[in-house]
Amino acid sequence: MYVEPMHLTDSHAHLDMFGEDLPQVLAHAHAAGVHTILAIGIGDGPHQMHRALEIAREFRGQPATPAIYASAGIHPQEAHQATPGALARLGALAQDPQCIAIGEIGLDYYHADNPAVEIQHAAFAAQMKVAAAAHKPVLIHCRTSELATAEARQKFGAADAWEDLLELLHAHWSEAERGGAPAGILHCFSGSIEQARRSLDLGFYLSFAGNLTYPKAAALREVAAFAPAERILVETDAPFLAPVPHRGQRNQPALVAHTAQCMAGLRGISAEELAALTSANFTRLFPGTAATPPATLN
Repeated sequence: MYVEPMHLTDSHAHLDMFGEDLPQVLAHAHAAGVHTILAIGIGDGPHQMHRALEIAREFRGQPATPAIYASAGIHPQEAHQATPGALARLGALAQDPQCIAIGEIGLDYYHADNPAVEIQHAAFAAQMKVAAAAHKPVLIHCRTSELATAEARQKFGAADAWEDLLELLHAHWSEAERGGAPAGILHCFSGSIEQARRSLDLGFYLSFAGNLTYPKAAALREVAAFAPAERILVETDAPFLAPVPHRGQRNQPALVAHTAQCMAGLRGISAEELAALTSANFTRLFPGTAATPPATLN
């Protein structure tokens, strides 16, 4: 008989951080039921934000390989490099149909050597303007201030990454400001239920990564159980944040199945239902990205 395989979508993976074994990583993902991946185009700075798009082009249509789409953006840690030239390159990349989002962009007050608050704010606002012009959603990175190193807390003072992020989104990414473009994704969501509510009110989807499976992540699991079914996604953030039981190892898209299994348990549904739900949500946010997995003879 024919058995419908699990159809998972990894909504956030840094494929450009893998080496020569990327074809094997992708084949492993496909075998695990991952049929769509959003490759994040930040690289080591704006000079490399095209790499995810190159990967999407390279593997397009290859057998036993997930459908790969790309983003492009300037990470907040590289906000000082958001020059007019870099923003123009970002705008050009955003015109490619396989570049379906701008990001990851946002705020990060975690490391003392990150750019100053005003530089991060300016780069974030400028990239939202690029996204609005391209009519593309944004992928949001927010590294919370309360987890910052002592040196970072001294540098950033009372500034709160979440409050600043939500204020900037209200100012620059309201439905009117973005011209009706979809809002986007709060990647690797790690906020509170209240921050989740405020993000949902702005139209965002919440994407949960491998840290959902960590023993100390009880508060995050409460958010994952609370979030509306039509607004949840799963991701790896590969090669980072490998889920239990692979924590501490290099993460890869195939392992998104563990995060999906965890979330399914929290929501009282099967892993297959959770996979179908989150993939449908991804397609709703990014029309035209649906991948139809082949039936498997059993």
